[in-house]
Amino acid sequence: MASFPGYLLLFLFFVFNIYHSYASSYLPFSFVLPLTKDPSTHQYLLTSLSYGTPLVPTQLVLDLGASSLWIDCSSRTLPSSSLRTLPSRSIQCLMAKSHHRHHEAQTQFPDQNQPCQIFPENTITGMVPREGNLVQDTVALRSIETGQPLVFTCSPTQQLNGLAIGAKGMAGLGGARSSLSSQIFDSVHAQRKITVCISSSSGVVLLGRDSYESQSEGEFFRSLTFSPLFTNQKGYFISVNSIKIDGRRLSLSLPKDQGTKGRTQLSSIVPYTTMESSIYDTFKKAYMKAASAMNMTRVTSLAPFELCFSSKGIDNVPVIDLVLQSELVKWRIYGRNSMVRLSSDVMCLGFVDGGLNPEYPVVIGGYQLEDVIVQFDLDTSMVGFSSSLLLKHSSCSHFKSGFMPAESV
Repeated sequence: MASFPGYLLLFLFFVFNIYHSYASSYLPFSFVLPLTKDPSTHQYLLTSLSYGTPLVPTQLVLDLGASSLWIDCSSRTLPSSSLRTLPSRSIQCLMAKSHHRHHEAQTQFPDQNQPCQIFPENTITGMVPREGNLVQDTVALRSIETGQPLVFTCSPTQQLNGLAIGAKGMAGLGGARSSLSSQIFDSVHAQRKITVCISSSSGVVLLGRDSYESQSEGEFFRSLTFSPLFTNQKGYFISVNSIKIDGRRLSLSLPKDQGTKGRTQLSSIVPYTTMESSIYDTFKKAYMKAASAMNMTRVTSLAPFELCFSSKGIDNVPVIDLVLQSELVKWRIYGRNSMVRLSSDVMCLGFVDGGLNPEYPVVIGGYQLEDVIVQFDLDTSMVGFSSSLLLKHSSCSHFKSGFMPAESV
């Protein structure tokens, strides 16, 4: 008969195994992807990705909610010796086609050696190529390999039209299994959490668990406000119940569809927030009234903006609140994220008319996301956001060197 200490040791061993199994459900990895902003196109570029053998650094335009990863593979000086074209009957091909609207239509069961044809959209221009092979190759982020080859599409060079100079493709961070972020999560079994922090010049995307080195960075993360996150194959969405300008609620009838159709999209490829025409008209009139009450002088409008003001002697502008699931949960937008400075004397409201029948009634653009920590927790379907870091004399550009990988893979 085992002694009492023996039973105790067995019990502790059993408890340890349960704890270890639970704790290992997610490995403590966090990948850091530095970003730069192209001033001419207002696009945000991933600058730390390399692929192939030998590894070649490749800049990709970030599309926050997109489901695809595509590269102009012909831009390499030397072909990659590790690149493998995936057949049309492969699991990877079937999975990729389930997330893409555009792919080669099959009239009969394909030959197992036929290449998998995928035609990912350039979401900047809306262009869809007529060719594109799904491939698998080695990918490294900041010289750290992702653990296993990733799947992406080799697209033709003309697909680069509309992208920032130097960009060789686009990288989506959407929830689809074919996106860059999802493949990395699957590769290292990391926590399915995406943190985005962009500024007017640079920033970071953090994939995996929170990783911060300074006390101030930790405070930013602990002070995030959370709201339900909605997703589809085109992006990430929040539910905006109302809009306020300087505390006054606008008389709006915001769509409240059960799905994502009536939700507010968060986008990194739309430069400035767009609103459906009737929403924008009400918003513009209310903002003009609030600006007039603050003695702001309207000046000649400059495209694409409709409301421009003299910045002389103006220290503050009306505050915009996006009220989410309750009056206590709101995304507050201050002057730095609402006003675009065009010169030393002129500033314009960075919200534009999105037309009569846009796909989504409101799309929050990149300018409004700058210097705000936005965290997408795909496991809990929640999105967290901070107040403007500028209020605390910080910026997302400061995080570029502050974040470091938690562990190499």
